[in-house]
Amino acid sequence: MRGRRSCYITSNTNPWGNIYSFRWRRHRDIVSDAADKPVSLEKYGIEHIPDEERHGSAGRVFTLWFAANLTVADYVIGVLSVLVFHLTVLQAVPVLIVGNLLGGIMVGLSAAMGPKLGFPQMFSSRSSFGRKGNYVVGGLNWISTIGWFSVNTILGTEAIQAMVPNFNFYVGATVLVGVQVLIAVYGHDFIQLFEKAMSIVLGLLFLGIFVLTVPHLNQAVAFVPPGGSVGSAALSSLGVVLAVSFSYIMSWSPYASDYSRYLPASTSKRKIATYALVGGALASFAVETIGAIIGSLTLNSRDFFGALNDFAGTLGPLALIAIVLGAMAANALNIYTNSLSALVLDVRVKRWITVVAGGSIGLALSILGGTNFETFYESFLLILDYWIMPWLAIVLIDFFVVKRTTVESLSRTKSFDWTTLGIYFVAILLSIPFMVLPTYTGPVVGALSGWFGGADFSYFISFLAAGLVYYLFRERTSRNQSLARPRSR
Repeated sequence: MRGRRSCYITSNTNPWGNIYSFRWRRHRDIVSDAADKPVSLEKYGIEHIPDEERHGSAGRVFTLWFAANLTVADYVIGVLSVLVFHLTVLQAVPVLIVGNLLGGIMVGLSAAMGPKLGFPQMFSSRSSFGRKGNYVVGGLNWISTIGWFSVNTILGTEAIQAMVPNFNFYVGATVLVGVQVLIAVYGHDFIQLFEKAMSIVLGLLFLGIFVLTVPHLNQAVAFVPPGGSVGSAALSSLGVVLAVSFSYIMSWSPYASDYSRYLPASTSKRKIATYALVGGALASFAVETIGAIIGSLTLNSRDFFGALNDFAGTLGPLALIAIVLGAMAANALNIYTNSLSALVLDVRVKRWITVVAGGSIGLALSILGGTNFETFYESFLLILDYWIMPWLAIVLIDFFVVKRTTVESLSRTKSFDWTTLGIYFVAILLSIPFMVLPTYTGPVVGALSGWFGGADFSYFISFLAAGLVYYLFRERTSRNQSLARPRSR
């Protein structure tokens, strides 16, 4: 408890002159002496990171999110935007900019919570939902991270098969999962080192792929996909691409503090939010744009990586290596956060055990999902936002606006906050008429999606509904408590 109290005091502005000045200087000295330990197994799970273990600078947030978004899933989104959702490259680019900008803001705000609180992202929402009430969103995040882990493993293995056509899918998936699990077992500092290296390697590889497309840009820009048009695009197509691009980067939000909680508590929230936004959105947009360009040039939506390999010619193996490494960069985060989400459910085992268990389940899902990937991927992306957005609205309101979430509040959470849970589920219910599920059409689901041309904007409805109602509830509660306090004469 002493460590928690110390972090809380030193992370706030000192109003008492020199009373804490020596303590503050000592805190800064301790932090500066701490260093990464990438070759040692991380000893923390979801526990609070004490002052003496804090280390690093805000810049590492940029390299981590830059590398994690130079990935295979972004490339596929770009290809799908042209060949499946029927946008031209010039129509897709501004939509991808907006989707990534909005999603990047969500990730940046979430990452900014890490240094002050010192807890993983999903643990921090206990302040809003209660310890056991938080099991609901913690369990959903565990499922989401497993889903993303499986998606990236499938795509990474398919890229390997494009390089070596006779390579066995099961062997490739098993090898990829083994390496990714090993990275996550070593934990936070090893992941930071790995992502820093990948930000350089992947940055150069994807830059090389883009250079290959430059001589063909006029052809790519002139391409009109079947069902598309040079003029105005269908609102439904624009909406789907916006939702999918936003969904991909926004879905990192429940992870964000996991990779900023080791930073000193005094680290600027604005810097962290900016670095996470720029690093993630820039990388995601760049790779999606490359995917859209190559999709328009190869005209092959069924064989993402064979088409890329053929397009790159003698440099095809390097392009496919970029895809495989990108899958690993994303999955190192997916399986690490998955392990923390399991611990948030009060699973009483060591962190490395939850990593191995999650990796094993992810491998099984990869083998099953690989047989019908396009349907699996589109459905997964579109459904992913449904639970995250109202949760995110509540968490951000609690930390940034009403300022309820603190280190101290997390040390005394109640079991359930039924009002918060009620607001959360009501927000989801209100958004159901705006949902457009790929596998279901009914009298209620999607009934109001026609307002947006059949596009799925239910995520934004649930976000606004949860945020507004929750803010009004907390403001009213705070006002009533103030009125109930006896006034001093």
